[in-house]
Amino acid sequence: MATTLFLVRHAVHGLVDQVLCGRTAGVHLGEAGRHQAAQLAWRLGQARLAAIYSSPLERAQETAAIVAANARLDPVIEDALTEIDFGAWNGRRFDSLRDDPDWRRWNTERGTARPPGGESMGEVQARTMRWAESASDRHPDGAIAAVSHGDVIKAMVAAVLGLPLDHYGRFEIGPASLTTIMLWRGGASLLRMNEAVA
Repeated sequence: MATTLFLVRHAVHGLVDQVLCGRTAGVHLGEAGRHQAAQLAWRLGQARLAAIYSSPLERAQETAAIVAANARLDPVIEDALTEIDFGAWNGRRFDSLRDDPDWRRWNTERGTARPPGGESMGEVQARTMRWAESASDRHPDGAIAAVSHGDVIKAMVAAVLGLPLDHYGRFEIGPASLTTIMLWRGGASLLRMNEAVA
């Protein structure tokens, strides 16, 4: 028996590529994001989902709510799926971080670096993979969706593929994309990555 896990990056919002939103509250989907979420809902409507889980952050919850409504499910808020805790960098504009040596280290040494006052990507990977194993046990032989964040999904993909976290930059997880993993007791495989639906 195996569980199909659709990892969904939340749909687009107005601060993508400008601000490191992290765990900043009050970041909501705009019109384009709601359209993307509707496209995700249509795509996932074919999957006969048993459950939809979501990061507690607004942009993820709003994406999950649209997908869940189409599937006639209630999204389940799951803290393990939340964004990386970027500590002092939460809410900073990317251009203000460019010359920070800690920022440069974070982007070249994800396996060992840590944001000031935040969590490491290794910690993110551990918490999300524990959740995935538990979710697979709850939904054996079913399909579930988890709405989360780009780097969180990258950490999970790296775990499934056995890639060092320093290689996180070698693949992309775009807004409103689907990445599909098959999970079974003691193993996992990547079926599709960064599937664009909108």
